[in-house]
Amino acid sequence: MFLNRSLKVAGILLFCFCCSNKQSADAQVVANQGIYEQASEVSGLVIQHQQDLDAITDFYTPYKLNKKGEEQGKEPVLNSPEERKRLIEIENGYLDKLKQLNFSSMSIYGKVDYILLKKEIQFNLGVLNKEADTYARITKYLPFSDPIYLLDKKRRRGTYLDAQEVAWQLNNVAQELKKSADELKKVPYIEQPLARMGEDAVNGLQARLKNVYDFYNGYDPSFSWWIPKPYKQLDTALTDYAAAIKAKSKVISSQKADSSGIKGVPIGREELIRQLQAEMIPYTPEELIALANKEFAWCDREMLKASTEMGFGANWKAALEKVKNSYVPAGHQPELILSLYNSAINFIKANDMITVPPLAEETWGMIMMSPQRQLVNPFFTGGREISISYPTNTMSEKDRLMSMRGNNPYFSRGTVPHELIPGHNLQYFMNSRYKPYRGSFETPFAIEGWALYWELLMYDKGYAKTPEERIGMLFWRMHRCARIIFSLNYHLGNWTPQQCIDFLVDRVGHERANAEGEVRRSFAGGYSPLYQVAYLTGGLQLWGLKKELVDSGKMTLKQFNDAAIKENLIPVEMLRATLTNQPLSPDFKTSWRFYNLKDEPAATKTTHAAQ
Repeated sequence: MFLNRSLKVAGILLFCFCCSNKQSADAQVVANQGIYEQASEVSGLVIQHQQDLDAITDFYTPYKLNKKGEEQGKEPVLNSPEERKRLIEIENGYLDKLKQLNFSSMSIYGKVDYILLKKEIQFNLGVLNKEADTYARITKYLPFSDPIYLLDKKRRRGTYLDAQEVAWQLNNVAQELKKSADELKKVPYIEQPLARMGEDAVNGLQARLKNVYDFYNGYDPSFSWWIPKPYKQLDTALTDYAAAIKAKSKVISSQKADSSGIKGVPIGREELIRQLQAEMIPYTPEELIALANKEFAWCDREMLKASTEMGFGANWKAALEKVKNSYVPAGHQPELILSLYNSAINFIKANDMITVPPLAEETWGMIMMSPQRQLVNPFFTGGREISISYPTNTMSEKDRLMSMRGNNPYFSRGTVPHELIPGHNLQYFMNSRYKPYRGSFETPFAIEGWALYWELLMYDKGYAKTPEERIGMLFWRMHRCARIIFSLNYHLGNWTPQQCIDFLVDRVGHERANAEGEVRRSFAGGYSPLYQVAYLTGGLQLWGLKKELVDSGKMTLKQFNDAAIKENLIPVEMLRATLTNQPLSPDFKTSWRFYNLKDEPAATKTTHAAQ
């Protein structure tokens, strides 16, 4: 009996011990999940890498004198040869550090960070090496640069300068610069990329020389005696020389001549493919155009259904015209935005689609877009706040009307949640709180893809109830299809900017001024050649991933959306690897074919007219 009692006690103790171990293990799993929301085995290295690059850039960038305050800002300039060399050394050093890590023992979060950091380093090295090659081609225009770089190097550590000798050096540089200016007059032209770098290099030399002058002048009596006059003469000569290089700039472009007045440089098929691979998009430009045409055909069918319901039959442009004329009076657009925001947030909560932090709802902002900005962006933009595009008192009557028609309530129904919650504003809110160290890995296919994905999702869930509301949201979907088609055709050398404008007007129904602004923004506004491609393509990536994980029953929609937004703005293929715990290798190459060109359109198969 004693033995039986002892066995019972031992059994109870063992059970308690096992339960305790299980609880500890469960607690550890929960703790690890919390850790992986913010970090991984490689996140420290990612942070160090970015901080080291920032430290080098900050150290070699000249200060900009602030006579009114203690703190002095920095003057962003072209890398000096010394700075570029150090950046390349830093990048190669981090490649060596990555090789020393045990990739196979990492969590999926660490493996993803490893792959993304390696990709980032290789991209940076490509940019730096290309910059070095271009710089080597313009050094013949900069034979006077070394003495200025040397003075800047001495300034960084406050080396005492022999002012009389420096004055002599500046006079010599001025003479060398005059010879260069005379030689430049004989040059018929300089290709635009070279001219731009030449101008940037001269401006950088000028900023560094000014930094030297501001540091010593007034503090070193000898410097203040000898330097002001030769410095000012050289500073003026550098300004003139930079302008002379800019004047020699000539665009050598494969862009076909047209009447649009929009100037750009098509990058060609080979460069498009290289950039698509870098963004982890394993499709050719031609395949993406086929994708867009397929999605466009789906939009056409939906548009005709809505047009028929409105009584316009196959004349969908007449239905679109009615929708455009629903605009609110000038001065009333902000209250419309608030109304549309409330409608969207209520719909999202009613359908339990994503967790929305109360602080995010409380703190989104609203500003009005300037007339200058509206020339290249005639529609809303968003992030921390929504920037509202609507007429101002300085616009012509024609432009005012186009602005109001292009930002009517039905068009705005989809763009407000795109820019605010759950789109860019929630994206900004969450990205600043979860894995913010991944900021250097951001891609437009995640940035714009996330906001576009929500347009697809909300349409699919019935957010657009009336035919007018569906037309408003379909207009934007057609617009995103058109962006892929016209931007890739332009960069392939198939279309001119004017053809792109006409396509937006005729095929999508844009106001002409808005179409011109869109094309100008795409080719002359400083955007990546793939930025306009990224909207629908990135949205369809997320749609394909939702289909794989939610439609199959592996996750709920809310679980999927909550998990996706906490991984920050990484390529969607890497998000997929994370959520599916995909086996990965250190030399990972993009391969996920998220869209089957042979199937029916992936956008949405819901027929809202039948609801």
